[in-house]
Amino acid sequence: MEKESLVYSIDGRPPLNVAVPLGFQHVLAMFAGNVTPLIIVANVLGLDLADRTFLIQAAMFIAGIVTLIQLYPIGPVGSRLPVVMGTSFGFLPTCIAIGSKYGLAGILGASFVGGLFEVFLGAFLKPLRKFFPPAVTGTVLLSIGLSLLPTGIKYFAGGVGAPDFGSYSNLLLGTIVLTTILFFKQFTKGISSMSSILIGLVVGYLVAIPMGKVSFEAVGAAGWFSFPTPLKFGMVFKFDAIIAMILMYVVTAVETVGDISGITIGGAGREATDKELSGGVMADGLGSSIAAVFGVLPNTSYSQNVGIVALTGIMNRFVVAVGALFLIIAGLFPKVGAIVAIMPQSVLGGAAIVMFSMIAVSGINLITLDELKGRNSIIVAVALGLGFGLGSVPEALVSLPENLKLIFGGSGIVITGLLAVFLNVVLPKEEVDDETDKEFKIS
Repeated sequence: MEKESLVYSIDGRPPLNVAVPLGFQHVLAMFAGNVTPLIIVANVLGLDLADRTFLIQAAMFIAGIVTLIQLYPIGPVGSRLPVVMGTSFGFLPTCIAIGSKYGLAGILGASFVGGLFEVFLGAFLKPLRKFFPPAVTGTVLLSIGLSLLPTGIKYFAGGVGAPDFGSYSNLLLGTIVLTTILFFKQFTKGISSMSSILIGLVVGYLVAIPMGKVSFEAVGAAGWFSFPTPLKFGMVFKFDAIIAMILMYVVTAVETVGDISGITIGGAGREATDKELSGGVMADGLGSSIAAVFGVLPNTSYSQNVGIVALTGIMNRFVVAVGALFLIIAGLFPKVGAIVAIMPQSVLGGAAIVMFSMIAVSGINLITLDELKGRNSIIVAVALGLGFGLGSVPEALVSLPENLKLIFGGSGIVITGLLAVFLNVVLPKEEVDDETDKEFKIS
């Protein structure tokens, strides 16, 4: 048992027949989310099919490269943890606003500068660590999990815009995936239990084929080999676009701190170290600047993969590295990526519900590292109540200026994170009553 735990520890080396399925389930969990923001922006900007195909390919390639940087740091850049990186949904409203005004080149210029700013922020994260106690990072992580649940349900029902959204067939398919995951996770042992998410996704994929929900036309149309071209779309640097993007990078840094904390709590039952947090945020920023060079939107740590670590308890770098290599291969060989890209969204939804819920549970575990009463309870209650509440009712912010609306009117994670940090700074620390403390110690 001890030998097995060492194999699946952070620096363990599981055999390939184990590492490949474990790594592949990380890829399947984030694949749709990694390419969807680019597809949305490309459609808004009216890019042609060739450009959209290029962006999808580049997104996979960059996600693999930046994930490897997180796993195997370059100097101080990288967390040395199984953090999976990919295109961020959080930047989507800001990117659309910038793109509508300055085009894709304006988005990429602002993203490139903003990424460097996050590197700078990460380099000085250690003295800022006092602003991120468990009550703050746990609240952010809980907010991430809760805010993702509606997305998981939308996937479960077939995906937004699907003509059969909410149909019996989609709900049945999602339920089959969810049930399969629960069965293999709880009623089997070894590799089948650890790969429960992958098994559920594969079962759902296979069941979807005779149901007529999988079309292989995209696979046939995809090319065999192609290398992403840097600076294909150029860069334009506009001051207002850069400021809007930098504000989002501050928020994504807080989100990355929450994700990294979720990985260490869920996988090792401990808080993240200063070095892990600093390196992770720096890699987040550098990865986004690299992504901008290749035409890709800002990258960030992927919360659904935090859910996988929490669910499986496997915090292993080699496993995630195998997944990262698959992403790179998918970016170089478009047909490979197309096979994964055509997976029905209801299949992904069955797994997403479990993964996103586990993120919320990791947040709860992190919050409760300290006693949840008094000052801590106020931080969690107000930040989560106002942030998640406004995120659920974005029309409440209709009177805000457009720039602020774009920043604060999204999922609520932005408001939750900033408010939790603010309250942690301004609320006075509670003094422990000496007599009560003595009585506690005596008892």
